[in-house]
Order: sequence, then structure tokens, then C-alpha cells
Amino acid sequence: MKAIHIAEPLSVKTIDAAMPEPQGNEALIRVKSAGICGSDIGAYRGVNPLVSYPRTIGHEIAGEVVSIPPNGKGIRPGDKVIVDPYLYCGQCYPCTIGRTNCCERLQVLGVHVDGGMSDYFCHPVDMLVKAPDDMAWDIMCMAEPLTIALHGLHRTRLRQGEHIAIIGAGAIGLLAAMAAIQYGAVPIVIDIVQARLEQARAMGVQHVVNSSSENAEEAIRRITCGRKAEVVLEASGANAAVRMTLDLVSHAGRIGLTGWPKQETPLPTDWITRKEVDIVGCRTSAGEFEEAVELIHSRKVDVRKLITATVPMDEAARTIQEIERNPDRYLKVIVML
Repeated sequence: MKAIHIAEPLSVKTIDAAMPEPQGNEALIRVKSAGICGSDIGAYRGVNPLVSYPRTIGHEIAGEVVSIPPNGKGIRPGDKVIVDPYLYCGQCYPCTIGRTNCCERLQVLGVHVDGGMSDYFCHPVDMLVKAPDDMAWDIMCMAEPLTIALHGLHRTRLRQGEHIAIIGAGAIGLLAAMAAIQYGAVPIVIDIVQARLEQARAMGVQHVVNSSSENAEEAIRRITCGRKAEVVLEASGANAAVRMTLDLVSHAGRIGLTGWPKQETPLPTDWITRKEVDIVGCRTSAGEFEEAVELIHSRKVDVRKLITATVPMDEAARTIQEIERNPDRYLKVIVML
């Protein structure tokens, strides 16, 4: 079979790989679509210290079940499934309280272990999510990034009528904004790339702020009639953006940190106490796939608005190189297998 493989940083290509054989409670899946994520680009660049090489990448995976053990969650051969890519131990403290995304020994497909950007892939049955039969392949793999956005909304306890300032108009930030609209909240998207902000407007976001040309704090104060945002979700991973969250959040507000800065961010803890702000980490997802599938299938969240291009398998490696060189030209690229 074919697989997209990174032998070492800045070396990505399509390789011939051995056909996988399912072990234990694993299903064999014929992969139909795979999203190229920012973490895949990070693996290609060699800037993600968690990635080990050589590595087959891909964690946004959807496919058709070829074979599955008996009593496999009601899933049968021929069914459409989406892969939950976060492998947890089930024994550590976070796992025992249902927060499997915080597993002390968490392994992520395409990072710690080989991913699924390949013709065939094996995965544990209990980490497959059945998709509707009429759901299109190109949008199925978008469920995984949507779960990341939903997890941020859940962790910050976003409620109807609240303002949520979302820093970063990448895929996660824009998905969070569209989901927030469905929650009855008011998203305010902040970025320095005007084209991304115009894209947010096209997705139904009423309020956008270009923080390179206007004062974001003053803009948030104006939009919220002085209160500032009850919720701030940081989705860029920039240290300056993490620091900005405390300027944008209301007193008694909540902050969710979804982005992963490369270095520590100094924070004014006096402001955290003065405002009595709740700050939560938002790592991957846990239990959000079913909601993500429903939102995509019902078109309540139109993920096609994020898809910049779809490419065949034999163009995936070249496309990864192109995205690395020109990241602002691409929001989400789907590899169709």
C-alpha cells in the first residue's frame, strides 16, 4: 500500500508500505480521506519535539471498515467511520475520571505512533465513530478538528448570549466561531491576517478584529458595551496572544488555552486574582466526536467553508511542502484516497 511518510525533518514522500494486519480488538480500515493538520506541517518542519522519526503522519482520518472483530460497537464491514486518534492507557488518574485526553501516557497518531495517511490503517474498535451512510468523505475527516474546537467551548462553559473572543482565525478558531454561533453565543474573531477575518465574516461571524491595525482591547470593550468578553479562547499558540487573553476577558470571565506556545508566557497574576478569572487548558478532545459528526452532517457547521483544496494521495507530499512554504494560502487541505 501507499503511505505519506516523513523520514526526517524536511523529508516527506509517498512510500510503499506493508499492508497492516489488525491485532486484538482492531479493525482494518480502507482510508478514504485525511486532513492535513498544522501538526503535520510541524512534523515536516521538525519543530514539534513530541514527534519521533521516521513517521507516517495523519490523525484526521475517515474510512470504510474492511474487517472488524465480532460485537464491534455495532459497526460492521462497509460502514463509514471516523478515527479518534488519541490513544490512552485507561489506567492513570485522568483516564479513570473520563478525561482520557489528559492521559499521562497519551499517544497521538502521526506524532508518537504511525498515523493513518495511508491506503489502509488498523485502529482499536472502541476508538471508531460511526458516521451516517450519506455523509460525504471529504467532510468526514473534519470531525476531528471540530472536536478540538468543541472541547474549548465545553471547557470554558460557553453559554447562550455570551461573547467569546477567539484569538486566531485558523481552522480551530474558525470552527470554534461557527460552533459558538450554534450555541447562541456571539463570537469575536481576532487575527492579524485580514483575509482570514474576511473568511470569518463569510462564515457568519459578525465581529472581527485585526489586532495589527486596531487595539483589540478597545475593540472588545466597544463590542461588549464595556463588559469585555465573558469567554476568551486562545487558538493561535502565540505568546503575545496568551498574554492578551487577560486584557480581553471580563471580570469573573473564563479563558481557554487551546494553542500550544513554544515557550513559557509570563502572566500578571495580580490581574488573574483581581478579575477572579478561570483559566483552563484545552487539550485535544474527549467525548466530542458524536456532537461534531451531528453538527457537520446537519450542516449547522459548514466545514466546507474551511476547505482550501482537496488533493489525491500522490500529490499529498508536494502539497505539504507547499503549505510549509506558503501557510497563509491554505486553511484546510483534504487528501482523498
